[in-house]
Amino acid sequence: MTEHKREIPMFLGALERPALAWLAKRMPAWVTPDILTLVGFLGSVLIFASYILTNVSPWFLWLASLGFIINWFGDSLDGTLARYRQIERPKYGFFIDHTVDAIDEMLIFFSLGLSPYVHFNLAAVALVGYLLMSSLVYILTIVSGVFRIAYVRIGPTEMRGFAIIANAIIFFIGNPVYQLMQVSFTLYDGLLVGISALLYLGFIGIVIVKGREFSKEDPATYRKKRVRKQRKSAAVPEQDGVVS
Repeated sequence: MTEHKREIPMFLGALERPALAWLAKRMPAWVTPDILTLVGFLGSVLIFASYILTNVSPWFLWLASLGFIINWFGDSLDGTLARYRQIERPKYGFFIDHTVDAIDEMLIFFSLGLSPYVHFNLAAVALVGYLLMSSLVYILTIVSGVFRIAYVRIGPTEMRGFAIIANAIIFFIGNPVYQLMQVSFTLYDGLLVGISALLYLGFIGIVIVKGREFSKEDPATYRKKRVRKQRKSAAVPEQDGVVS
C-alpha cells in the first residue's frame, strides 16, 4: 500500500496528539507496535467481558470503562510508536490495525447487546452503522490518498469518551425505561439510537458529497461526455438528410 496523508481533525486531537507523542518517546525498547495492537485488542476483550458481567453487578461498568482506556492506549499508540521509531510497515500495519479494529468493534457492540442496558437488535444496528463508516474511511483512503478517521470532529477517541460518560451516568442514575408509542426503550437504548442516526446520516452525506467531488475530478467522466456529444453531433446531419 502506498503512503497516504493523515487527517485527524477531532475535538480531542489537540490533547491526544501531544499525549501520544509523549508516550511514544517514553516507551521501553521492548514495547513494539505489535504489542500495543495486542494491548488494544485485550482492552476490547475486557470491555466484552465487563458488559456481560453487568448482568451480575453494575460495578462492572467501571471495568468496561477501564477497558476503553486500555483499548485507546494500545490502538492509538501503536501507529504513533511506529512513526516515532521510523519502523512503519504500511501494508502490514494498515492490514493488521484495521482488521483488529473490526474485531474490536464487533466485541464491543455485541457485548452491549448482551448487557442488561441495551436491546441486542439496537446494538447490531449500531454495529452496522459503525462498520459502514469504517469501510468508508478505508475506501476514501484508497481513492483519495487521505486517511481521515474523524468527521464532524468526532472520531474513535470521542466515541470511547461517550461510552465512558454513558457508563458513569447509567451507574449513578440507573437505566430508566421510557415508553413511546407502545415501544419501550431504555436510556442507553436512546443514546445508542442517537449515535446510530449520526453514523447512518454521516455515511449517506459523505457518500453524496464525495461522490460528487470525485465525479468532477475524474477525467474519465469528461471523456465520456465528449464522446456522447460527438456522437450526437455526428447523428444530426443524417437526420437532416432523411427529412429533406
